[in-house]
This record gives sequence, C-alpha cells and structure tokens, in this order.
Amino acid sequence: MLLLRRHLLPLLRAASPLPARIYYRACFLSTSASAAPFSLVEYLVAACGLDSAQARKAARKAFDEASKGSRKAFQDISNCRLNSASNPDAILALLSGAGLSRADIAAVVAADPLLLRSSPKNIGPRLLALRDRLGLSAPQMVRFLLVGSRAVRSCDVVPRLEFFISFYGSFERLLVFIKNHNSILLSDLERVIKPNIALLRQCGISVRDIAKLFSLKARVLTFNPEHLKEVVLRAEELGVPRSSRMFFQAVFVVSNITKEKVAARLEFLKSTLGCHESEIATAVSKMPTILGISEQSLHRKIQFLVNEVGLEPQYILQRPALFTYSLEKRLVPRHCVMKVLQAKGFLISNTSFYSFAQYGEETFKLRYIDSHKDSVPGLADAYATAC
Repeated sequence: MLLLRRHLLPLLRAASPLPARIYYRACFLSTSASAAPFSLVEYLVAACGLDSAQARKAARKAFDEASKGSRKAFQDISNCRLNSASNPDAILALLSGAGLSRADIAAVVAADPLLLRSSPKNIGPRLLALRDRLGLSAPQMVRFLLVGSRAVRSCDVVPRLEFFISFYGSFERLLVFIKNHNSILLSDLERVIKPNIALLRQCGISVRDIAKLFSLKARVLTFNPEHLKEVVLRAEELGVPRSSRMFFQAVFVVSNITKEKVAARLEFLKSTLGCHESEIATAVSKMPTILGISEQSLHRKIQFLVNEVGLEPQYILQRPALFTYSLEKRLVPRHCVMKVLQAKGFLISNTSFYSFAQYGEETFKLRYIDSHKDSVPGLADAYATAC
C-alpha cells in the first residue's frame, strides 16, 4: 500500500482533478496496519488550534515547500515522519517545554508546518540553546521562530545567531534584518560569511557599512569568497578608491549588474549628455549607484534637467546625486515651487536648483512651503498634489 502511494503521490500533485481540500487531505493521508489514518489538516486543527482555513493553508504550504526541496524532504513529508501523530506530538511537546504558549505554538506551526516533521533529537537541543545559551525569552523565541524556524530545523543555528547578534549589535536589530533575509542563517559561517566580511574590512569598508551593504544586497555576504574578490576588483575598475566612503556603494552596484551592463550604461551617459569619458568617470566615482538606474529613467531625468530646468550636462555630472532623486516625487514638484517663488519675487533668479533638490523633505517644506503659506495661497496644496 505504501509503495503504491509513493508512486501515486507525484501523479496526484502533477494533475489532480480533486478539489483542493480533498487533494491536500489525500496527500497527507497515510495508513498502516498498526495505526489509524493520519491527516495533517485534521492534526493542525485538533492539536495545534488552527482553524480549518489556516490548517489547509499550512498543509498546502508544507507540501509545496517539501516538494520543491530534496527528494528526501518530499518523502519525509509524505511518508515517514507524518504518517502518525508521534513525531508532531514530540515537536509540540518540545515547543511547550521551551516556554511557548498554545497560541504561540499555533502561530509558529502555521508559519512553518515543516517543523512538525523535524527530528526531535535535533530540535530539542536547539530550542534549549536558544533559551539557555543565547538567553532568549519565550516571546523573543517566538518572534525568532516565526521567521527563522527553517534554520532551526536545518542546522545548529545558535553559533550563527551569536555571531550576527554581535555583528548587528543586538538581537532586535538582527531580527529586523532576517525577517526579509532569513536564508543568511543557513550560510556557512566559517567558510563563507567570516571570510567575506574580512575581505570587505580589508577594503576599508566599516562594519556599519558592511551591515548596510548586507541589508541592501543580502546575497553579497553569501557569495563564494572568490566571486566576492572579483566583485571588489570590478568596483575598483569604476575608479572608486577603496579609501572612499562610496566604495561600498560601488561593490553594491557591481554585485547587481554585469560588466556588459556597466559598459552599456557608461556609453549611454556619454552619448546622451555629449560629455567626455573622464567626466562620466568622475561622476561615477562620486555616485556609483547611478549605474544601477535604468536607461529609461536616466533619459527622462536628463531631458527634464536639460530642457525644463536649463542645466548644462557638465553641471549635472558634477552633481550626480540629481540622478538619484525621483523625477515625479522630487525634481518636478520642487521645480514648480521654485518657479512660483521666483515669479512672486521670493527667490532670486539664479537660485541653485541643486540646492532646492537636495534638501530633505521636512526641511524643504519648512523653508519653502510653510514659510510662504500666507503670501502664496494654495502653494502647500499644489505641492502636496504634485508629489
């Protein structure tokens, strides 16, 4: 029976005419001579406190994730560790023993139902280490498990957490990061993460900027160390010295785009602005991130700055931050305000548009909108609408 089921499940998954509820119940149903049929959906309702909709969603999530992984994971979820309640019961007991309430356990299981198929021999010590070695309270443990349980069931996660808590300065800061980048906890700490951080530190990039780079581009620290060395060399080829505060931005840019795209973007700027290569290179060294902006966006901004604002290409290249501002939300609305204030005589005619553009939003509104609300009625509303 089990052998037949093992062959039929992939066929069911590939093309099942059954309604979703019956299909997923069938996928998680297993029989044996010594045990009653087991349904994960029913178990999630009865033992974990999920409602029917949550249980179906969690069961679907478990099956889909397992089927995308290794063959062993798929066999585990369909045959081995979920053919009875014994393994899930053991996991729930461990979570309860670690201090989690029934509601907490329900939330954790709903977020990662594959936790129920994990080996209790592995999960038990790891939960205790989170509490006793790392010092996490029950609420902190719940918050971590909601985003990091995959790491708990996959590896000895505590050494990685200890390192990253030290790296980010606190558990709370790390938690904010891993909500979107939890795969970092699965990377090899000694052979990948630490060597990559050491290389970036050798390049003069501060720990703070490495953390910022990591937040912008999570995969950088998980690159093969040899690949990261190539990325660093490409960043230097842009003319950005390692001593520059912009070097980490150069690393970020070249880690995102190919050599061919970098060359194409440089050629595009040269031909569109009609400037010399050295002028383009100087602009890139000041603001490497402009290479990550699409040609369409660059073209629209150049057209506006040259044709509407009246700026010279050389002036723009000397202030490459202008490329990084939103055309619709900053450049156009502020240019409109600038023209109105100049027409009313509140600004001298040669006021720098760059200074207008670079102010932070609150400072700009206080200085140029709020201070003229009585003398220029409707300016605030017009600016808000334009933005």
